[in-house]
Amino acid sequence: MSRSRQAVVIGSGFGGLALAVRLQAAGVQVTVLEKREAIGGRAYRLEDRGYVFDMGPSLITAPHIVDSVFQAAGQRLVDYVDLMPLDPYYRIYFHDGTSVDYVGDPDRMKAQMRVFDEGDAERFDAFMARVRLIYDAVIGDRLGSTNFGDLKTMLGFLPQMVKLDAYRPVTSFVNRYFRDFRHRFLYSFHPLFVGGNPFHTPSVYLMIPYLEREGGVWFARGGMYSVVEALGRLFEEMGGRILTEHEVTRIGVRDRAVTHVEAAGRRFEADLVVSNGDPGHTYRDLIDPSHRSRWTDRKVEKIDYSMSCFLLYLGTRRQYPQLEHHTLILTERYRELLNDIFKKKILPDDFSMYLHVPTRSDPSMAPDGCESMYVLVPVANLRSGIDWEEIREAFAHKVIDVLEDWGLEGLRENLEVLHIMDPTHFRDDLNSLHGNAFAIVPKFSQTAWFRPHNRSQDVEGLYLVGAGTHPGAGVPGVFLSAETTYGCIAQDLGLPDQWDWDEPGRVALDPTRAVPGSSQPVTSSTA
Repeated sequence: MSRSRQAVVIGSGFGGLALAVRLQAAGVQVTVLEKREAIGGRAYRLEDRGYVFDMGPSLITAPHIVDSVFQAAGQRLVDYVDLMPLDPYYRIYFHDGTSVDYVGDPDRMKAQMRVFDEGDAERFDAFMARVRLIYDAVIGDRLGSTNFGDLKTMLGFLPQMVKLDAYRPVTSFVNRYFRDFRHRFLYSFHPLFVGGNPFHTPSVYLMIPYLEREGGVWFARGGMYSVVEALGRLFEEMGGRILTEHEVTRIGVRDRAVTHVEAAGRRFEADLVVSNGDPGHTYRDLIDPSHRSRWTDRKVEKIDYSMSCFLLYLGTRRQYPQLEHHTLILTERYRELLNDIFKKKILPDDFSMYLHVPTRSDPSMAPDGCESMYVLVPVANLRSGIDWEEIREAFAHKVIDVLEDWGLEGLRENLEVLHIMDPTHFRDDLNSLHGNAFAIVPKFSQTAWFRPHNRSQDVEGLYLVGAGTHPGAGVPGVFLSAETTYGCIAQDLGLPDQWDWDEPGRVALDPTRAVPGSSQPVTSSTA
């Protein structure tokens, strides 16, 4: 526990900040270097004329995992962030005009399912019991924060995957329990939140719906960026240093060990370096090829990078009460549409949309009587060859047309703010190879040991954290990656163990902070 140890963290997304806090709490002096003018990474904020937008993550599904970072520093999440439980978690509109409110309460879910298929409702409990076994392995047995840095660990996990059927594609697992297309979608779409195709992502990721059921779905008052601000404030209170507008251009290596980092014309000496950036960018662009025997340029290019996103940030002078905080509007095609995005890498005529409408829960994120929302359309990454410079405006208008035809009357004429983000933004602003939005596709051959390791295989003293390493993307995954990477560093440097996050009830959340209109009572046991 010597203050003489100097660490540099490249990037200030959730993963970078969480690990910076953990290291600072362990007695390491940490400097965070951020490319942009403010911290946040993918969890950035956009403000325009009183409208406030979270540009990336829109929910928290495991407050206890986030809280573990604050606990490591002797603090509590609830003293820094005002979390609000959401009910429903999502409202999903299907192509035939039907809809389902996705909630955590099993009785309410089964009541909705009976409308479409009585048998599906009867099989719901059996499905959840089976999914709980996966949840217990990933969360309960801490596989999500286990370092898969050696093949032995992976080989030890494989029999468990086989026993749990966790190697099967998500849709294959789900379809054995449900017949109605709505229910099959409801419990298979979650891999899309971490950049995966449900038809190819292994069922180990089915722990997400159970995680939601156990821990709830939460939003931070003022926007998810308030979690970024809280982590930054906590880190600086502990003596950590954040330097924005410091894009890292090189990681110095000598005798296969890190020596320093170069950014904004300055040199930062370092005993250890942690990259919260895209793994492909980290290896290909920041480290000389002579220092990379495993992660060569060729290997970086062979990675199957995740899909990208096309986003509209809309500020409207009127509100749309048919939208919930999280709303999905689906086209008829499911498998075929995902095949177009992930495999064919084309821009089809139809698309599904994910809408985040924070003003439904927190009216302060827009002027009085107005709506702040973003509309996310999954699209292929830049390996598609799509010329977004040429089609950006036209596609944005097409999305607005589809929303108006669907039921958001007068959307265009009530627009006061419109910002567009396409795959080139992910490439240029976030240094994401091929404009990926979620780092690396979570298929079996890119899961656990097969992902870029939390401890570099090429350079001593170099570590990775965030969506591109184990366990993967999504807010819980990124925070778990910080715990995993801290464990690697602690083992290497002899740092102390830190507080281990407990079961969901460990976080004491205020039950009076329910979202207006919520019909679900909120207690600390759902935290």
